[in-house]
Amino acid sequence: MNIDAVRKAYRRYAGLYDFGFGQVMHPGREAVIHSMNCLPGDRILEVGVGTGLSLPLYPRDVEVIGIDISPEMLQKAHDRKERFGLNHVTSLAVMDAEQMSYPANSFDKVVAMYVASVVPHPIKLVNEMRRVCKPEGRLYIVNHFQNTNPFISRFERLIAPFSGLLGFRPDFSLETFVLDTQLDIIEHHSVNLFGYWSLLEARNNKDILDDGMPAQATA
Repeated sequence: MNIDAVRKAYRRYAGLYDFGFGQVMHPGREAVIHSMNCLPGDRILEVGVGTGLSLPLYPRDVEVIGIDISPEMLQKAHDRKERFGLNHVTSLAVMDAEQMSYPANSFDKVVAMYVASVVPHPIKLVNEMRRVCKPEGRLYIVNHFQNTNPFISRFERLIAPFSGLLGFRPDFSLETFVLDTQLDIIEHHSVNLFGYWSLLEARNNKDILDDGMPAQATA
């Protein structure tokens, strides 16, 4: 995976993304926003906001900021914001999730939906999520991880060499991801069709890790 491959993949997906991935992944979006227990005045960052399918689901008394690497996907999010009058969405910006321009401690909650297996360096993604989140804040991740069924897992490994074309890693390991990122997991639930995706809620443990953040590996 590299950033150019991701941009190219989601340039292709932009026009059909809502049709192909909207409904099947919608329960996961609803579940994570429910789990976030948004409070009035919360400042929330959605990393990899895509076409903005989740934006209408947030309470109107919070502030939502979204970023995405794909201008084509983000234009769809802008259109959705205007179409539904989503005034609580205050910014939608083209930005690399591994190198965010926001100051540290900017957000109460940071969420990444269907992003962790897309970015070139998942550890950098999580470290940046930690950095921009307040010390007492929460991190939320919804993602596909390698299936425990041996037949499905074998198929995922077979198509893994085509990750650049697909725009995500089909053989992305949950165990390796949690170990490498040192996420402090509070909750782990299965979501979406057949429980094929996972919802992770984690404490922002950056204060504990400040003296030795996880290595900037390319896992």
